[in-house]
Amino acid sequence: MFVKDFDYHLPPDLIARYPASERDASRLMLLNRQSGSIGEDIFRNISAQFVPGDLLVMNDTRVIPARLFGKKETGGKVEIFLLRREECSSERWSCLLRSSKGVREGSVIHLAEGVTARINTKLLSGSWQIEFVGADDFSAWLEREGHIPLPPYLQRDDEVQDRERYQTVFAQTAGAVAAPTAGLHFTRGLLAELERMGVQIAHLTLHTGLGTFQPIRVERVEDHLIHTEHYSIPAVTADVIRSTKTRGGRVVAVGTTTARTLEHAAIGDGNVRAGDGEANIFIYPGYTFKVVDALVTNFHLPESTLLMLVSAFAGRDLVMESYREAVSRGFRFYSYGDAMLIQ
Repeated sequence: MFVKDFDYHLPPDLIARYPASERDASRLMLLNRQSGSIGEDIFRNISAQFVPGDLLVMNDTRVIPARLFGKKETGGKVEIFLLRREECSSERWSCLLRSSKGVREGSVIHLAEGVTARINTKLLSGSWQIEFVGADDFSAWLEREGHIPLPPYLQRDDEVQDRERYQTVFAQTAGAVAAPTAGLHFTRGLLAELERMGVQIAHLTLHTGLGTFQPIRVERVEDHLIHTEHYSIPAVTADVIRSTKTRGGRVVAVGTTTARTLEHAAIGDGNVRAGDGEANIFIYPGYTFKVVDALVTNFHLPESTLLMLVSAFAGRDLVMESYREAVSRGFRFYSYGDAMLIQ
């Protein structure tokens, strides 16, 4: 299977550089795996696609303001991109660095409010271990001084509205450097409506990492080495998945991050193992889903692992047809774009 088989043409003007005026005002493509039909609605009407007893599983990760800007002692500008906090430390992180000239171990970068970043070691992944010094409460300082890490294809700096809109309304656990974008369309009112009609809602956490958006650099899909991302599945979520499957209800994953977590933790009969772990499952066509019965997702980049996961769920031919249809109908693509429900 070749990576180029997941390419498609997207006019640049269909990339959503800003969110819709209201979260649930996005368009919703309806894709039926059995009939192959492609329909359309508005996202706020998605409750019409559910029945009592369905279970909606959502990723409650919270995006951190992961971009920092500072200066070297020589005056040169440096951008620090936080990737992951080290265990048992709120001030030591693995980070990416960008500067006009190279950086060295032991260098010090000066940041806002007298905080400094000391470059400790270069890691095998190409990132750097950096220790931040001078903040009484690093998390609070980061919230004040950090910038929201918008995807580069938006081609703009983050703005005030991105603090809210590049975050789901159910975000809880800080740690992601990219939003679980399928969840961006849900409002608190829409979630309350779903619960009133008998749809259950459960949460898990997967901290979306930068690897999600890294391009595939091999020709054959099977040769790609997938990134890993930390996840946590509460016992209550594993229990409600088990009871839903037992009574014949559907497990509906909100987003590819949720689907990937559930399938990684699958232990047979549609059940999942509760607890923490590192998701390293690579899902592409040929994979048989064990837990997920329906999927809410956005429109993904060409030749991406996310598009491959969706193609595994609905079939490559149907997904590529739906993408061509989305282009012809003027759907908005990527993180701030429109959504798709695959049943």
